[in-house]
Amino acid sequence: MQAYIAEFVGTLFLVLLGDGVCCNVSLNKSGMKGGGTVHILIGWGMAVMVPAFAFGSLSGAHFNPAVTIGVAIRGGMDWSMVPGYIIAQMLGGICGAIILFVLYHDHFKATEDTATKRGVFCTAPSIRNTGLNFLSEFVATLCLVFFLAAIPANCGASGMSWALVYGVIVSMGASFGGLTGYAMNAARDTAPRIAYTILPIPGEKDADWSYGWIPLVAPILGGICGSLLYMAIF
Repeated sequence: MQAYIAEFVGTLFLVLLGDGVCCNVSLNKSGMKGGGTVHILIGWGMAVMVPAFAFGSLSGAHFNPAVTIGVAIRGGMDWSMVPGYIIAQMLGGICGAIILFVLYHDHFKATEDTATKRGVFCTAPSIRNTGLNFLSEFVATLCLVFFLAAIPANCGASGMSWALVYGVIVSMGASFGGLTGYAMNAARDTAPRIAYTILPIPGEKDADWSYGWIPLVAPILGGICGSLLYMAIF
């Protein structure tokens, strides 16, 4: 039970801090509006690394269904625990997004653009191309899961491994973020997208579920292949 609670709270913090960066630099009247992509890259790296340090020893700090499935494929956890991990992650992502809506409520009211308001919760492609968008999320998550497995295997499982998570996340964003926003995680994209759908956000709402299935499905498949690549090498 402790591991499930850690995954719930850790994912809540991940979305709260990560999507909080997006709110901070994108919503009108924010004191840091216009902070830019570097601000977002640094913030998202920290948003993943800090909860990883806090909860790594309790649950492995997955905070991502693709990572959880990848770990199970590699034999790092029992498959019976996978559904509980994923449920905890998705609920944590939804709750983190709800808290952000409360904190930034006045800024959502001050922001008219629908895409901007949706974009602080979930990702969207810079150029809509279903095949390439799917491939981008697939490749990014393959790299993510592979490096999260290979770095501890090569460098040793220590606190330094959690610090290197920051480098992995920032690297993925710097290389792939401009394509689809590098979701790589249903708990980071689908869960907040659900929250965006149900929350009473002022103005028009369009959760863009015609695209939303990609950051749900592609990361799972990419994570599976990332784990298989790790197993083939190590």
